[in-house]
Amino acid sequence: MIRLKPNQLKTGMVTAQSIFNEKGAPFLVRGTPLTDRYIYRLRQLSVPELHVTSLSSDFQLKPPPDIIEERTRIKAVDNVAETFRQAELNGHFDMKRLERCADLLVRDVMAKKKNLVQLTDIRLHDSYTFSHSVNVAVLATMLGDLCGYSKSKLQVITLGGLLHDIGKLAVTARILNKPGSLTADEFKVIRTHPGEGRKMLKELRSPLASMLAIIAVQHHEHLDGSGYPHHVQGKSIHPYSRIVAIADVYDALTSVRPYKKAYKPNVVYQMMMHNSPGHFDMDRLRLFFENVAIYPVGTVMKTSLGYAIVKKVVFGHTLLPIVIVFTDKDGKLLKKPFGVNLSHCRRDAVQYVMDDVELLNFIRHTGIDPAVFLDKELRATKDYPRTTVIRESRIAR
Repeated sequence: MIRLKPNQLKTGMVTAQSIFNEKGAPFLVRGTPLTDRYIYRLRQLSVPELHVTSLSSDFQLKPPPDIIEERTRIKAVDNVAETFRQAELNGHFDMKRLERCADLLVRDVMAKKKNLVQLTDIRLHDSYTFSHSVNVAVLATMLGDLCGYSKSKLQVITLGGLLHDIGKLAVTARILNKPGSLTADEFKVIRTHPGEGRKMLKELRSPLASMLAIIAVQHHEHLDGSGYPHHVQGKSIHPYSRIVAIADVYDALTSVRPYKKAYKPNVVYQMMMHNSPGHFDMDRLRLFFENVAIYPVGTVMKTSLGYAIVKKVVFGHTLLPIVIVFTDKDGKLLKKPFGVNLSHCRRDAVQYVMDDVELLNFIRHTGIDPAVFLDKELRATKDYPRTTVIRESRIAR
């Protein structure tokens, strides 16, 4: 799996991410082979980058299954987009629509407990709030399920995720989508959205109004009191709010925004687990990362055994996935790649993740995309599809 700019994409490459357009509708669904028309439109839409499963179009590698069905995600984004539009136009919330949406998400997550969270989707600027809300709802539902909450409580958490950012309707798009740094005054405006969300949700004619309002107003609070808007801390932050807070930050960090790139899951793991002391409920955060592919399938990494590509990620062992090792320690291609479960190795078995430039360098020098090693039949033949003329068999240092 590799992240490419639109001008690097070629017909036949398979997408590893979905892309939602400015109305919240799917423009491109993960697992779709690219065509010339798709690539042209990606350039027109100024999509900065896209993960594909392989550089080779000779074999079409499917992305791994996600925690929910793609059609469920698409339907949920559409429902949230329409609900937000109606709320902005006339202040009316179609709670029945959102409750049906929440029910679908809960059922999907509970039915797919064995699937780990892989790559997040890509959203064009105007659709970010809609699909971000759905992703937060999915991640929060997953974490709530891991915490052992009942289905009825999971539906509340899911609704809280769907509506946690509703207060952003009170913030202008100019500020929300600003490509550069916010001024102090603009940041003050952004920080009003939890309180605005609380006001909106408290007016709902629903028995859940009070709880949803609490989630909205608390999702940026930190356990040490350093969050906003009210510097609430410790046990004063509701457990549902702690769950939504984790989901919100994870999805924001792994997403492309006008002012930032998308960080890789392993980088986000370090940021949230080690660089944010006092921000999160650590027990819930550890549980969360047990169900997130910190190294998604297709990630190419340097290990203590040699260079390898991630074949499978197992719940509870997300820091040490199952990989196919395809070079020796010096970067020389092996005649016979082999599989190994890194959880049976030393905890420092993963040395670093190969970045996209280094991966392209490797492919250019060997003529082989490591993604080919995920195909069992091709791996057995040793007749790997070539992507460029072979020049040398070592990774450029």
